[in-house]
Amino acid sequence: MKKVYSVEEYIEVNSHFGEELTLLRSIINSTELSETLKWSAPVYALEGKNVVGLGAFKNHFGIWFFNGVFLKDEKNLLEQAQEKTKALRQMRFTGMADIDKAAVLAYVKEAIQNQKLGKEIKPERKGKKVDMPAELKSALNKNSVLNDSFKMLTPGKQREYAEYIQTAKQDATKQTRLEKITPMILKGVGLNDKYKNC
Repeated sequence: MKKVYSVEEYIEVNSHFGEELTLLRSIINSTELSETLKWSAPVYALEGKNVVGLGAFKNHFGIWFFNGVFLKDEKNLLEQAQEKTKALRQMRFTGMADIDKAAVLAYVKEAIQNQKLGKEIKPERKGKKVDMPAELKSALNKNSVLNDSFKMLTPGKQREYAEYIQTAKQDATKQTRLEKITPMILKGVGLNDKYKNC
């Protein structure tokens, strides 16, 4: 996706739906939402909280409702983008004739009201369990200092090391990698720390 620096530029880049996007933009801008650009696409927020966004693709365009799961959807206009999306819903169009201006405005106003009521699904922050490869497990069991150092690392750093060993195809490579990371674990640094501070 091309990086754009204004909503006008976004509409220009997606000129095959230029008129349609301009119409949807004017409907949304008639509300109290403030227009901004996030992820190189138009997003409309209420007090810093994303409420709706505009999106254009090759064969369709639409409005994203960030917490669309709470909309009544009486006209049955919303789709779940993907199975894994919990809150996000989209209103999808293929041309100007699909746009019911009154319905769009009603849905956007309902989304604003829901945001004011605090209806939102917070993203789950689940600490993924570290899947330990046998080679790393064995090395930690044999060396209590290494084991203690490993336990002091954040779950993210533990996961990086575990995946680094796991992704090696051959046993010899796993051993070489194990030898490489042992001093790093003892120092309490993460596998990719040197890249993170660049």
